[in-house]
Order: sequence, then C-alpha cells, then structure tokens
Amino acid sequence: MSEGRLSVGDTPAPVSFGEALRFWFKLGCISFGGPAGQIALMHRELVEQKHWISERRFLHALNYCMLLPGPEAQQLATYIGWLMHRTWGGVAAGVLFVLPSLFVLIALSAIYMAWGEVPAVAAMLWGIKPAVAALVLQAVHRMASKTIKNPVKAPVLAAFAAMSFVAVAVLNVPFPAVVLAAAIGGWLAQRRWPQQFALGAGHGPVRAGGAVHAAWIDDDTPTPAHARFAPARLVRVLAVALALWLVPMALLVAWQGWQGALAQMGWFFTKAALLTFGGAYAVLPYVYQGAVEHFGWLSAAQMMDGLALGESTPGPLIMVVAFVGFVGGWGQQALASAGASVETLFWSGALAATVVTWFTFLPSFVFILAGGPLVESTHGKLQFTASLAAIGAAVVGVVASLALFFTVHVALPLGRGGPVDYAGVALGVAAAVALIRFQRGVLEVLAVCAGIGWLSSLW
Repeated sequence: MSEGRLSVGDTPAPVSFGEALRFWFKLGCISFGGPAGQIALMHRELVEQKHWISERRFLHALNYCMLLPGPEAQQLATYIGWLMHRTWGGVAAGVLFVLPSLFVLIALSAIYMAWGEVPAVAAMLWGIKPAVAALVLQAVHRMASKTIKNPVKAPVLAAFAAMSFVAVAVLNVPFPAVVLAAAIGGWLAQRRWPQQFALGAGHGPVRAGGAVHAAWIDDDTPTPAHARFAPARLVRVLAVALALWLVPMALLVAWQGWQGALAQMGWFFTKAALLTFGGAYAVLPYVYQGAVEHFGWLSAAQMMDGLALGESTPGPLIMVVAFVGFVGGWGQQALASAGASVETLFWSGALAATVVTWFTFLPSFVFILAGGPLVESTHGKLQFTASLAAIGAAVVGVVASLALFFTVHVALPLGRGGPVDYAGVALGVAAAVALIRFQRGVLEVLAVCAGIGWLSSLW
C-alpha cells in the first residue's frame, strides 16, 4: 500500500528495508537539479505520494540537516533512512544517494582525460566554461536572497559578506580562517544586534496540497529508541567512525607515505568536508585553493570543466570532488611511475576518486548518526544560530569571490595581458540572464552553451 496513493484515513503499511532500498537507489539515479531539486523530489515521493513520513517530520529533518556542514540533500536522505530503519537504513540511503554519481563521474572523467583535447570536445568545453561562471553567479544570487535577504534591514550580515569577499579575493585569506572569524563575529554581534540574526529554515514551508493523509512516521509518531540520545551509543558510533577514517588513512600512509598523493587527498578532503556550510559552492573556493593552487592536482580550466560535469550528473554537486580526485590521480600516476599505460592511469584516477569520495562523505554520516540528537537540542538558541547566520553571510562573499575568479578566467583565458575573449563574455552574460532572470534549467543552459561551442568549431 505504501507504493501507491492513500485515501484519507488510511493507515500506511510498514515500509520494508528492501522497499526502502529500491527507492534510495532510484533516487540516486534521478537526483538531478541540485539540492533544491533533490529535496523537492524527496518531498514529492516520500510525503505526497508514498506517505512514508509526514510533512512536519520531513521539514524538521530538513531544518536539522541545514544546520550541518555537508550536502544537505544527501544528509536528509541519510536522516530519513536512519529514522525508518536504524543505522543500516541511514547508511544505505546515504551511500545509494552518492554511488551512481561516483560511477558516472569516473566514466566521464576518463573520457575527459582521454579525449578532452579533441577539437570538437575542446570547443564544447569552451562553451561550457561561461555557463559555469554564470552558474556560480546564480548561486551567489540565490544564497544572498536566502541568507541576507534585505541588506538594508540586515546591514551586519551584509557586512560579513563584504568582508569575506575582500578577505578571499583581495587578501587571499584561507577559507577556514574566514569561517572561524565569521562564527566568532556572529556570536559577538548577536549581543548588540540580536534581531538581525534570526535564522530561518532556509526553505519555505512545503505544502503537499489536497487532503492530509496519515503517514507511516506521522506527526505524533514517537521518536524511535534508536533516534534518542544515549551516551553509550554516541561513543560506539564515534569509535566506529574513527576506525573507518583511521584504517584507510593508515593503509594509504603505509603504502605511499604521508606525502603521497592519496594520503594528502584523504587528509585535504576530510578538512573540506568539515567546512561545507552553505553547500558545495561554499567549499569550492577552499577546494580550488588546495587542489589547484597548493597541490597542483589539476588546472583552473580543468576545475571549471569538472564543475560542469558535476552539474550535469545526478547526486550532490559536491561530487565534483570525485572529478578532482580522478584528474589528480591520473596526473600524479598514483598506481605507477612515468610512462604508464592509459589503463593504469584510469585505475589510478578511479582509485583516487574513490578515496576522495570516502573521506569527503564520511563526516556527513557521522553528523547524522552521532550528532543528530545533540544538534537538534540547539534549535532556537540564538547564541548558536547567530554564528550560523554569520557563516552563511560570509559564505555569500566567498562564493562571490569564486564567481569573480571564474568570470576573469572566461574573459582572459590566457591570463593577464592576453586578449579578451569577447565571445566567451557574451555567452556568459546570456547564460546568467537565462539562469537568473528567466530561471531556465541548469542542464538546458549547459547543453545550449556546449552546442554553441561545438558550432564554433565548425566555423
């Protein structure tokens, strides 16, 4: 009965683990559209059609996940799976949300590395780069409207955004320092201007429409025992999580040493996973600073191409890190010395992409399985929400600095002093207008820009 629509008053049948498993796998294969689209898809399926969870419980879980660093849609799937079927339910939901995207990105990354220099492919990538810059501009617009809303009524939050922009774009301050400064600044500023730090849910109320149906996990369903805080359970979860981090890291260090590419990727993306307040776009500047500027795993142009691939595949956008890992593993030849075959380079990239994905998403599972009851207890406490609001505003400035970098890279593809690519600038402006003004779909804009690039190769 839980597969179809219910009549008013019907009591949903319990959902089996196998039935939930099939849904989470399907979700991982069709979850296009970024976090907003993924959350809307989950709401339609779980609340409106299947009635596995009530609207209020769904929004409660969503608000909780929005307080955490990491991909909120993947964490929401993990949370609901955990609520329904205990720890293994959460693990299955979170893994299946990511796994299809990992396989697709490994395949696309291999094609990119093997044939990315073919003229027709290179021309399509030229067309995609302005679209990527426009996507980041759209992210700035969307995040600012949600986080700051009205700069006149919230000048303190607007100031956090402006200062973070200057810190990253002009002073080259590391992203973790910006986040820490914003958290401390928000905690201090809420004492003087508390009215500017009211942190909403971020997503407006979602209405199922029509009559209200009973749900398997309804508004008045008691919190299951496994979802209540227990010190002993918390210790067990943290111990297992620590082992799941330490054992792979120890194996990588024993194999290639601490300075080996795979160990450095694991350590770097563990830190990145703890800084993703505000979604994937918020952590991209940090990933760029480390992967491009510090380690040199890939170039700036490859980073933009990877973002385009991440936008066009299912799963969370932060899966772009799998592309970063693949290109880094291919370039560093993680499994071989110089002169390795294409097959060996592929397996080097695939292993690096898997390592990066493991260390990026492990903290998200820990936040849900271990920290859920603790974080929920902070709802409504201004001292906590003010720091989050300040971090959210600072993230707007950080992502704006990323938009500036991508825009400059499109306009001056050969660097400072080189010719201006007026065609690329015009294409980027058109893509931004299509995304922000006319609200066209991401895949549609990427496809059109790639097609224009391909046509340019014919000319």
